[in-house]
Amino acid sequence: MPTPQPDNQTQSLDFENRRLRQKLAELTEEARQSEETFRRCHQRELLLMGAEDLPQLLQALTVGLQRSFRLTAISLVLPDPNHELRHLLANSGNFPCDSDQLFFCDHPTDFSPIYGSLRRSRLGPYLGEEHGRLFPGRDLIRSVAMLPMTRHNQLVGILNLGSQDPNRFTRHHATDFLDRLATIGAVCLESAANREHLVISGLTDALTGMHNRRYLEKRLSEEIARSRRYNQPLCCLFIDADHFKRVNDLHGHAIGDLVLRETSLRIGECLRASDVATRYGGEEFALLLPQTDPGEAFKIAERIRTRVAREPVSLEQGTELTISVSIGISSLNARGGEEPAKTLLHDADAALYEAKRLGRNRTVKPVQIDA
Repeated sequence: MPTPQPDNQTQSLDFENRRLRQKLAELTEEARQSEETFRRCHQRELLLMGAEDLPQLLQALTVGLQRSFRLTAISLVLPDPNHELRHLLANSGNFPCDSDQLFFCDHPTDFSPIYGSLRRSRLGPYLGEEHGRLFPGRDLIRSVAMLPMTRHNQLVGILNLGSQDPNRFTRHHATDFLDRLATIGAVCLESAANREHLVISGLTDALTGMHNRRYLEKRLSEEIARSRRYNQPLCCLFIDADHFKRVNDLHGHAIGDLVLRETSLRIGECLRASDVATRYGGEEFALLLPQTDPGEAFKIAERIRTRVAREPVSLEQGTELTISVSIGISSLNARGGEEPAKTLLHDADAALYEAKRLGRNRTVKPVQIDA
């Protein structure tokens, strides 16, 4: 007997079943990929939210996301018109990532004109003329994503992702997960900056605006560790305002405060960006000079001493007050030793005492100790 042939209705049902099964398989795969994408994005969000401070957050937003996304390149551009973020990072003593990943600018369009029209995440092909500034030194990028990070309707940063895969970021891709990531990054950036402000407020002397003794203790251990690691010199200056008790007794504490503020300003004029200046207590200031040998430290100390004494402090009713400082120096090397921080401070203080014994308004050269 001949084999019965399926009728048209049966064939149509079989075709529809195959089509539905294929569609179901596609939907299942899309759901799996979406779930996997959500899981990875959630992990990235946790990484950002887990950052303990501003340097660690910026590291997570650059190096961390580049590794997580397996990107060819990444960069973060931060509008910082008042240099607030740069000031916070300088106070932390830790710039977190390479100069080709983190950029600061007064206004986004100062960095790149394409940011002038950036209102939402933009994905598409890499265009050298437009995007070259975002990824300096990289020539294998084929697609990019620019993610504006906004907070309270204000642009706080732009995260730029670059891939060598031309299909990684296209205009046809949805941006939901990337938009959420940018929002989380903006919230974390604001929170980290606020935390840094709180930390600094606890590490700053209210009268002079200098860092305080607590900050010195924190930075001292860091600088000694860096000196040891890279075999670099480190010096410490102890500075004391001469005859300060006499100033308070003759002119009052308000004038004494004025003298301390003016002294701190003149000290600051003589320092480099890498130097750490603190009000140690009373009329005494302590400075750390990283990567500075004793000879250079003596030149800096003399520059400070000369600057402080160069002109008197103007008081009310046209009167003037001559001021001066005495300075002691100690030096650390990286060969090893016990309690280097304590010894470094002690030797600088001892040198300062000798400067005052010899008549004040002078600098006593350092005694070198083992680290």
